[in-house]
Amino acid sequence: MAATILPFGRRTRPTGDAQGTPADPDQLAGFLAGYSIEVMPRTAAKIEDFRAILPRGTRVYIAHIDGTPFEDMRLTARRLVDEGFTVMPHFPARIIADSAELDRRINAYRDEGVTEALLLAGGVDRPQGVFSDSMQLLETGLFDKAGYTRLHVAGHPEGNRDIDADGGEDQVMAALRWKNDFQSRTDADMAIATQFCFEAAPVIAWADRLRAAGITLPIHIGAAGPAKLQTMIKFAMACGAGPSVRVLTRRAKDVTKLMLPFTPEQFLSDLAAHTASHPECQIEQVHFFPLGGITATTDFTARFGATRRQAAQA
Repeated sequence: MAATILPFGRRTRPTGDAQGTPADPDQLAGFLAGYSIEVMPRTAAKIEDFRAILPRGTRVYIAHIDGTPFEDMRLTARRLVDEGFTVMPHFPARIIADSAELDRRINAYRDEGVTEALLLAGGVDRPQGVFSDSMQLLETGLFDKAGYTRLHVAGHPEGNRDIDADGGEDQVMAALRWKNDFQSRTDADMAIATQFCFEAAPVIAWADRLRAAGITLPIHIGAAGPAKLQTMIKFAMACGAGPSVRVLTRRAKDVTKLMLPFTPEQFLSDLAAHTASHPECQIEQVHFFPLGGITATTDFTARFGATRRQAAQA
């Protein structure tokens, strides 16, 4: 997948080196503040109490994989709201039959205290109903009608071959321009939540291209939580992560690191440094995909996030 790699003029350590230490821990802690995390009903069910592992008010996305009963999604949303979290369920366009079903889902979540949503095409090749993309969901006006206050859309810093089969980004960028313009037609706050990446340079280059194209939506950058290298590679290949996968392949060649968990601190440290020195950058928050398990990710955020800063100030 096409991406421009920026020549920074300095050499950086390989992203995700589990043995590395962030150059500025306080900077990384600040960048992690307010992070969000993604769960599925079946993985959420394994956590006895999210209040024991997440800061109160954390935004928790609930991923809706094709085949997951909607009732499981609704009950997971209710539980998380009751535990004090901000809930953002997925609305995958291609598995929603029609506007009536969309309206039922929107209002079922609202009845549980949910007023946020991530709108995306969904991980199926062919639409199961009348919708094929998130723009069609937005155009219904049903989220505004129900009083939703925040709507996120998907972003792909390393391209999306489901949309641009040639590996380019013309169609993806056109869709983001449409969604950016939609800001003026909704009362909800909007942002881009991206797929997970492993290397900062392609992400920064993509954010620069968005800004140059007049796309002003804030970016919540996707990061994979700690996991085995084999797990990372499997998910990266399945989800279409592009240029930054080379970070994983470099690591795979080092037999001394094959059994160590792959962690995102260097990737996030590089982004933290960039956003600190480039205030115009639209990357404002981190969104975690807990590929190695929810607690592995929350242990990471506790180590490098706010608790690290608090310990340093004690």
